[in-house]
Amino acid sequence: MKKSDSAEGPSASELIDNKLAELGDWRGKTLGRMRELIRETDPEVVEEWKWMGTPVWSHDGIICTGESYTSVVKLTFAKGASLNDPAGLFNASLDGNVRRAIDIHEGEAVDAAAFKALIRAAVALNESGGKARSRRVKPGGSQ
Repeated sequence: MKKSDSAEGPSASELIDNKLAELGDWRGKTLGRMRELIRETDPEVVEEWKWMGTPVWSHDGIICTGESYTSVVKLTFAKGASLNDPAGLFNASLDGNVRRAIDIHEGEAVDAAAFKALIRAAVALNESGGKARSRRVKPGGSQ
């Protein structure tokens, strides 16, 4: 895994470590597990810390962000609308033209193989220089 450039102070990876420890509950464990899957899938992923405390994973552009709220851990894919999601992991931000998100609630598990496939697809799209294309989801969940 590559490290993002930082001036002084803790690295983005250290800040993410601190965030996970601060959460100290199911959200920290869940976000930590998803981070592990991202890093396993793309050993060259760059961890960044943006927007006043949001973990970001990038490879030739943003792959996804990881946010934690009271009742959900949200992974937002920057170009998610352009990615095939045969396993149906995207369950939030479905009405947008560019992004898609996965909301994980306490006790829910995410299919690791399907998640890794999304990470690989996001990296491939970024590496290709491809721009996100609109794939608005129609009512009823079909595209």
